[in-house]
Amino acid sequence: MKILDTMDEHNEIPQALGDLISRNATRLTDADARLLGVLMEDPVRAAMENGKVVSSRAGVHPASAVRLARRLGFKGYPEFRSFLQANLIEGEGDFESPAARIAARLVRAEEGGLLASVLDSEIAALEQVRTSVSDADIRAFSQSLRASRRVFVLGRGHSSTLSSLIAIRLKRSGYDAVDLSGQLNQLAETVATLGPGDVVWLLAFRKITPIIREVRSIARTLGAKALFLTDILNARIDPAPDHQILVSRGHAGESQSLVVPMTVANAVILDLAAIDDGRSLQALAAFKAFRADGGLSPALL
Repeated sequence: MKILDTMDEHNEIPQALGDLISRNATRLTDADARLLGVLMEDPVRAAMENGKVVSSRAGVHPASAVRLARRLGFKGYPEFRSFLQANLIEGEGDFESPAARIAARLVRAEEGGLLASVLDSEIAALEQVRTSVSDADIRAFSQSLRASRRVFVLGRGHSSTLSSLIAIRLKRSGYDAVDLSGQLNQLAETVATLGPGDVVWLLAFRKITPIIREVRSIARTLGAKALFLTDILNARIDPAPDHQILVSRGHAGESQSLVVPMTVANAVILDLAAIDDGRSLQALAAFKAFRADGGLSPALL
């Protein structure tokens, strides 16, 4: 039997489970090794299945999963499965993948329903904004935008959706705004035009991608200001942005809300309308009149 060799073949194994196996390696059987091979091959799936299904996939007796759980110190397989699920929900590095995050949310949803679970996550994340983001943070962003010549917004992944929304809102408010996320094929040409008076609004969720770092560096070199909205604790980007807002989108196993950063962005744009001497309000009124006069009716698009 080669339990430790099996562990080495699966470098994705959660550390907590690996520690359990190491402590009990001398007590484990060949059937245990086959079960652990299945568990380590796909920890996310293992956390969602019962012992009978896992045993079947490993090609061992249905009771083998229960025996393994007891050898590892659990009362039975349900308790072992709860341990795997806890790692799935709480382990940052152990289950750092999109599939793991979805599975963790499903695990939480088993307790009180899927929709209720999502709503609870969104509400909890929004409540944290009250204490983590101040009016002064919002005003620092809005003042930078008010004084800008042009605004360039950039986000990757899910944050690209918010990037597009911010650019649209700013355009309707009378500001020269560009969504860089939608122009990646011309990014070099656009970024090369940055200069003093311009503002780059960067968005980064979960990680700071190389393109975000590079655009920030170029903006600094060319004299443009940088605003940074992120959910990454202790996020660092060099050179440091002129202003940064850090806001949690939810804990591990929760919905990782897009509503939270969208709420912050909406607050910035609303505050901008409050301090730009009517520029936003006049632009919005002019846009409404344009649409009312038949300018590019949505029905035609």
